Amino acid sequence: MESVAIFAGGCFWCLEPVFSQLKGVKKVVSGYIGGHVVNPDYKQVCTGQTGHAEAIRILFDPAVINYEVLLEIFFLAHDATTLNRQGHDIGTQYRSAVFCQNMEQQEILNELLRQYAKDNTYGAPIVTEIVSGGEFYPAEDYHQGYYANNLDQPYCLAVAAPKVAKIRAKYAARIKSA
Repeated sequence: MESVAIFAGGCFWCLEPVFSQLKGVKKVVSGYIGGHVVNPDYKQVCTGQTGHAEAIRILFDPAVINYEVLLEIFFLAHDATTLNRQGHDIGTQYRSAVFCQNMEQQEILNELLRQYAKDNTYGAPIVTEIVSGGEFYPAEDYHQGYYANNLDQPYCLAVAAPKVAKIRAKYAARIKSA
């Protein structure tokens, strides 16, 4: 059985490789969600005028990796305490958001957020938007697997690679073997 998780946390070039490396993750698709334009393209979303967030759609096997672990990794991989910004990427298209696919995901997310707030895990309030569902539009082909295909690109080296390394270090037992 496979399940779907959809997360937005800044540039999808940075989130896609974080999750692609995990055991139990079957596929990660970069795309757009949460806006009001049908089938937007990258240029439109980058203006911030479509209402969409850059996001990833994760197809995963819950018998190997569960939704709560995916959420924990999501929160560790980006700054969920900064509104509409990840590093130098600024705008609503870079917002932190979880697009729950069902009530079970909503409950798991709410419980995790309660725990993070109680423990002050991230030292500031989490501003992640919580959304039920939404239409996901895959991004253009050149965005798919962008990190893996552009390892020497400066943005990948400076922004994505450290996120990938951080997750590899903390979740070493969950990383796919080469």
